[in-house]
Amino acid sequence: MTTPVKYVYSFAEGSRDMAALLGGKGAGLAEMTRLGLPVPPGFTVTTEACKVYLATGEEPFELGVEAARALADLERAMGRALGDPDDPLLVSVRSGARFSMPGMMETILDIGLNDRSVTGLAKASGQERFAWDSYRRLIQMFGHTVMGVDGDLFEQAIAAHQADDHDLGAAELARLTEEFKTIIRKETGEDFPQDPAEQLSRAIRAVFDSWNTERARVYRHREHIPEDLGTAVNVQAMVFGNLGAGSGTGVAFTRDPATGAPGRYGDYLPDAQGEDVVAGVRDALPLSELKNLDARAYIELGDHLHTLEAHYRDLCDVEFTVERGRLWILQTRVGKRTAEAAFRIAHDLRTDGAITADEALARVDGTELTRLMFPRFDTEATGRPLAHGVPASPGAAVGAVVFDSAEAVRRAAAGEHVVLVRRETTPDDLPGMIAAGAVLTSRGGKTSHAAVVARGMGKVCVCGAETLAVDPVARRFTTESGAVVHEGDTVSVDGTAGTVHLGALPLTASDVGRALETGLGTDPVTEAVLGALAHADSVRRLDVRANADTPEDAVRARALGAQGIGLCRTEHMFLGERRALVEAMILARDDTARERALAALLPLQREDFTGILKAMDGLPVTIRLLDPPLHEFLPDRTELAVRLAASAHPDPHDREVLRAVERMHEQNPMLGLRGVRLGLAVPGLMAMQVRAVAEAVTARLRDGGRPRAEIMIPLVGTVEELRLARAETERVLAEVAAETGTPLDLPIGTMIELPRAALTAARIAEAADFFSFGTNDLTQTTWGLSRDDAEASFFPLYLDKGIFEASPFETLDQDGVGRLVELAVEAGRGVNSRLETGVCGEHGGDPASIHFFHRAGLDYVSCSPFRIPAARLEAGRAALTDTEESDSR
Repeated sequence: MTTPVKYVYSFAEGSRDMAALLGGKGAGLAEMTRLGLPVPPGFTVTTEACKVYLATGEEPFELGVEAARALADLERAMGRALGDPDDPLLVSVRSGARFSMPGMMETILDIGLNDRSVTGLAKASGQERFAWDSYRRLIQMFGHTVMGVDGDLFEQAIAAHQADDHDLGAAELARLTEEFKTIIRKETGEDFPQDPAEQLSRAIRAVFDSWNTERARVYRHREHIPEDLGTAVNVQAMVFGNLGAGSGTGVAFTRDPATGAPGRYGDYLPDAQGEDVVAGVRDALPLSELKNLDARAYIELGDHLHTLEAHYRDLCDVEFTVERGRLWILQTRVGKRTAEAAFRIAHDLRTDGAITADEALARVDGTELTRLMFPRFDTEATGRPLAHGVPASPGAAVGAVVFDSAEAVRRAAAGEHVVLVRRETTPDDLPGMIAAGAVLTSRGGKTSHAAVVARGMGKVCVCGAETLAVDPVARRFTTESGAVVHEGDTVSVDGTAGTVHLGALPLTASDVGRALETGLGTDPVTEAVLGALAHADSVRRLDVRANADTPEDAVRARALGAQGIGLCRTEHMFLGERRALVEAMILARDDTARERALAALLPLQREDFTGILKAMDGLPVTIRLLDPPLHEFLPDRTELAVRLAASAHPDPHDREVLRAVERMHEQNPMLGLRGVRLGLAVPGLMAMQVRAVAEAVTARLRDGGRPRAEIMIPLVGTVEELRLARAETERVLAEVAAETGTPLDLPIGTMIELPRAALTAARIAEAADFFSFGTNDLTQTTWGLSRDDAEASFFPLYLDKGIFEASPFETLDQDGVGRLVELAVEAGRGVNSRLETGVCGEHGGDPASIHFFHRAGLDYVSCSPFRIPAARLEAGRAALTDTEESDSR
């Protein structure tokens, strides 16, 4: 017998473990109710109901019955009925997805008011102004959210009264309410609904619909939230912070979400409803001011914050209301935080014994660590700032000032760095916030929309710079000193200090970046980062190597924790003045000339390899033989032809080079003469490079070093190619060994970067000591995409339409390219159980890809030096996933 689906749960029926069904907000309300906190009662309409609605366009039939029953229970608990003309129960209707999407979906407050009950509310509360203020809020929210009226029309009506809504009296608010109703009638052709039941049902549907708004879809795409989760809807008895000076509303954090420092942080706004704080339209007071306004509520709030952090064992974000001295807790969730705060909070909770070392590691990630390594402004060169504000999200950003989201997107798409400046942001500003390097507002605090969203995205943000007069119409802002900054002017935003400066300030290395290279850190954040990395290193299975082509890169990579070099690209050693030697080799008309050019290159290559092996002494260094097509070392064909045609006395050398360029011209050079093909086709090229490696190894051994060079043959598609290349490599190694009297036993492997190589890996493994997956080219050849061309043409369209969740060149395509990697690892080790496998494409530094490589059983990942700390961290986090899965079994 099938169990009936339940679509509505009272707060008393749920728990924190039901977030998938009740949404994060509903699960939090249920959990706080279980803990005995003062939560206004209510009920949650589940995400399953939303999924049915989105799929069919209709609510499930059972929803109406269950919601009516839950509403009746709520009315009994409150002793008031929805829409009662004498003493009405009012409810809020709020979205609540499984994962927090701050400001992206809809909220409607004060459901249940109409032309009759507003009078009853005035009498019951003893405050006529409060009643009319609540009614106009309902009509404004309902008209915009549910009935689709342009919100600016309501704001223009308020502005016509030449005062902020907070300054309007009861009579003015009553007139404004009638104006709002007229606007709705004019814009929609229907009246604002007077039936409270209709208000409630339409509000629930509007929240369901808001799951698919453009801003919600953009946010989900940005945060990688699945599209099919749907949102829950929370219906909760209203409590009122706009009942005069003894009331108010606020948002509190159990720790500072910007820095992670312990203590209570947040904002409080007297005589206001919750949306006023989030919107930032009025400047809130620091949370500490509540102690002076209502000491009892402040102490009680502190007790509840302590209870919630101890229960969730994490930073908690708490919304609350004080109604005539009585404290109510309206919401809690694990709070969004900056990268700095994430590391410090995890470290502090671990130190306090609240969480384990594994749990602390699971709460930070490589993306956050990378952010901490970005440069900061040089504080000694900042000078006098234009303005100070709230340091809502730390970091340093320089860009051109823009005053709306569309302009931010347009300029960013053209490659310009921008700073989005607003009085306060709204959810509609999300595209501009994504495009901008920093967000600056003249209103709001650490709990405003701008602050919360910017922290979640890792964007620099300064809020509440009150001395700035922002004029979006004139496209400028004016400072307290009278300075005028126009759109397009460059400013520097310091989200750590909360300051704004004119012009581009100089940058300096971050404290975390310096600490990672030295292993020393004195401030709480760097200590937390070093602690997290130490634990990651202790639990990870994957080694982390570097992609490095010079001794300098190798030294830095080792300082950052690299366990060797997974990719040394020899073609990068042929740039600059050496390019002429390569050109001479290409233009050689006979073997003698070619050998002369190769002989000139040999000592230069040997010197490079010697320096790199010294820097990585005792650690593996995988050296890839020349990979790109030789024509890349020659001048551009068109430019050279034009120069010759324009010259009255053409240079004979230029003519010779042009003939060589034309002789080597290929329609698709990346699939032409390169890699192992080049080594087999150009006599002496492979032998020269192998000899340079061998002689560098013997030189290091002679000097007492411990060189561990590995030779990698690129672009192999068949085992026969590898056998020929290996035979040539072993011949040269034997020659050098005989000449020096030093035995040389260097591993010889190949780069798997063609689908055929992956599919025939069992054969190729017969001739290979190791596989290194070149996932950049493997992605190109599997997808049939040119990385450079595709990313500049149709990639944005594919990302927007959801064909790609992320660029396959940034995060590995696990279903396609990843499957080839798994097949090759399994097949290769089936033939050679000692086969070492790694990845050397830049996917080796991507957090999501690292987790895949761990599951696929690779031995190491290799990435650019800058990404090594993040890769170490993610390799440790990947190992924790194995432990969790083992424990669950």
